Amino acid sequence: MDWPIAEVARMSGVTARTLRHYDEVGLLPPARIGANGHRYYGEHQLLRLQQILVLRALGVGLPEVGRILAEQVDEVDALRGHHRRLLAERDRLDALAGTVSRTIAELEQSRKDGNPMTINRPENLFEGIQPSQYQESLRDFPEHAQEVARSVAAMTPQDIEAGQRERTTQMILMAAGHPADAAPVQAQIDAQYQAMTGMRPVSAEECRTIGRSCVDNSAWRAAYEAIAPGLAVYQRDAIEAYATPRLS
Repeated sequence: MDWPIAEVARMSGVTARTLRHYDEVGLLPPARIGANGHRYYGEHQLLRLQQILVLRALGVGLPEVGRILAEQVDEVDALRGHHRRLLAERDRLDALAGTVSRTIAELEQSRKDGNPMTINRPENLFEGIQPSQYQESLRDFPEHAQEVARSVAAMTPQDIEAGQRERTTQMILMAAGHPADAAPVQAQIDAQYQAMTGMRPVSAEECRTIGRSCVDNSAWRAAYEAIAPGLAVYQRDAIEAYATPRLS
């Protein structure tokens, strides 16, 4: 049995355009091309598509996906490996969501009591946050990824903690109900932009592209949405609100 490209797109949630692109780059050729010129996919292709989408959800770039699929011998063994990585990522996101949830509760309580928030164990702020995963998620921005790699290599533990604190603050701002263009949010986006331009020039369009990747990059989107529904779109909108008047 095989399925036309439109049906595969519907079942998988992947656009027909993306499926055609996967064919063009050699990742997912169809089982056959019909007399009408349409692509048709069999069970083998659906299983392969599943693996591609799992790897993409884990933040793996298309060239690396191709290498992994070319090297794997047994589909079951490969899926076991993907499953282990998914479980590990689930546990990390659970820990990260718990971290932000605890911080929100503590902030809300401090506001209710009228007392400053007291951080007894600062390390709790950063449970589940791994700076190396930010670097891996930059596969679509190779030039910037190279500069990030150089920067991370030179970082002290204090530098890394500061970066983690900044990202945690951004997430808390969203949960606190600030609109994306609010001054505190824009101050955080400005800090992020200044950090990027401290490594290399970043144009307005590239800044916007990075913002859109918060939604379009499956790994980024999953990480944001695990913390709070709508956070990926919120981050994108905050970057757009920053880039349009300041960088254009």
